[in-house]
Amino acid sequence: MSTDQTAPEQSTDELSLAELEADGDLAADYIEGLLDIADLDGDIDIDVANGRAYFSVTGGDEELDRLAGADTVQALQDLTRLAVQAKTGRFSRLIIDIGGSRSARETELKRMVDAAVAQIAAGREQVELEPMSSYERKLVHDDVAQRGYFSESRGEGRDRRLVIRNA
Repeated sequence: MSTDQTAPEQSTDELSLAELEADGDLAADYIEGLLDIADLDGDIDIDVANGRAYFSVTGGDEELDRLAGADTVQALQDLTRLAVQAKTGRFSRLIIDIGGSRSARETELKRMVDAAVAQIAAGREQVELEPMSSYERKLVHDDVAQRGYFSESRGEGRDRRLVIRNA
């Protein structure tokens, strides 16, 4: 490891805007192919924020809504990330939303934090939340910190969850 600090290298977590947009374009190609195979319609939107490419599929019809379940969206996200990684040679932190399912889940997570904070304010020492994905845990960690509370992840794999308590 070099001690020269005159030119810091770009970490894998800090991709350029062009790289993030390219990830979104590759994801669009991949998802469009899947939608064509399944004979589903949908409008694709790509955005870049917070060092990630965000990819959403909206519109379509009731058939597309069937893909909006949390497990299905997560599986499609994992597959799409692998497809992008196969093309770029680097890990993708792409986030996929289908039919607004991520927005609905974010609202649900905020309600969970509201309930946990209320329980702590009422005297509980800590509140353990249900298992959730790493992305969802990140959203909750940020929300909890913004409210002035402390959260930590516990458990392994699919059982990993957050515990919230006073700071």
